[in-house]
This record gives sequence, C-alpha cells and structure tokens, in this order.
Amino acid sequence: MPNPNRGSVGFQSNEFEQEYERPSKSELKRQVNELQKLGEQLVDEPRDRVKRVPMPDDVKDAILECQTITNHEGRRRQLQFVGKKMRSLTEEEVDVIKRTIDSWKGASKAETAALHALERRREKLLADDKALTQLLSEQPQLDAQHLRTLIRNARKEQAENKPPKAFREIFQILKDLGKKPKEAAQADDEEAPDDESGE
Repeated sequence: MPNPNRGSVGFQSNEFEQEYERPSKSELKRQVNELQKLGEQLVDEPRDRVKRVPMPDDVKDAILECQTITNHEGRRRQLQFVGKKMRSLTEEEVDVIKRTIDSWKGASKAETAALHALERRREKLLADDKALTQLLSEQPQLDAQHLRTLIRNARKEQAENKPPKAFREIFQILKDLGKKPKEAAQADDEEAPDDESGE
C-alpha cells in the first residue's frame, strides 16, 4: 500500500518550478526546418538575385558557394551549413529575406499574367481580322503589311504543323510593344530633374 505521506514535506513540488518562456523542442525543430527551407530556396534562386538580398556576407557567401557545388554529398553538406548560417540570423533579418522572396513571387506572378495576356492577344489576332484593325488603331506606328504577312504565315504554320516561326515573331512584337511605354516613362523620370534645374 502506497504511503500517503511519502514525498510530502509541506510544499508542492511545482512551487519551485521556474516558468520557462522558451519554445518547446518541437517548436524549435519547426523553426530550424523553416530556416533550412528558406536557405534552400535562396540556393535555388539565380545568383544575381541572391547577391541583392540584404543579409550578412557570411550567409550570402555560404549560399553562393552552395550554388557552385555539383557533387551530391558535397552539396548536401553545404546545404546543412547554409541552414546553420541561417539560424544565426536575427528575426528581423529573416523577415527581410522572406519579404524579398515574396516580392519575387509577386513579380513572377505579374510577369506570368502579362505573358498570358500577350498569348491571348496573339490568339485573337490569328482568329479574327478585326483584332488586327484594333491593334493598328492603338499602335499606328506598327507595320501593318508585315503584321498581316506574319499572321497569314502563322495560320499556315498551324494548319500544316510547321515550326511556329511567325507565331513566335508575333508574340515578340506584342512583347516589345509592352516594353516601350515603360522605357518612355523611365526616360521621362530621368529628364524631370533637369527640367526643374532649368527654371
């Protein structure tokens, strides 16, 4: 029969327990895994992008070094090292890196949407002659004859299952049209300070 007095010395054992504000082991493991994945995401990005991310040089160097390793085991070890370096970052530094990666995703989503819009416009040009008339009214500087020839050739390519040379060229023309307003806006921005100084 258990002794009811055993261990009781006038106080409860939990009275002297310190309250720890530390995260649990499983929470720590989650954080470590998240930082490891963040490091791996950076390793998978193009080098010029990684170089622009605001982070300590030793972390950046570890990531850039990992990108150059082709040996499987060597790369695995370097990825572990990248994860270790990522754990040395402050919360603020990690947040900046996460925001930077999110901005890339947003930019690439916008780029993808823009490309899809161009593809839809090209499909309209091939399907309907009125689409060309509309495009020429919006962009009078375009060579109408050249575009008509490209559209005719693209339709022929599709009908005869030939390589889509004209099809691609139409896309490139539409893509270049999208770039021109941006370039003009940038040129205007660059000229603006000169105008102010001339007053």
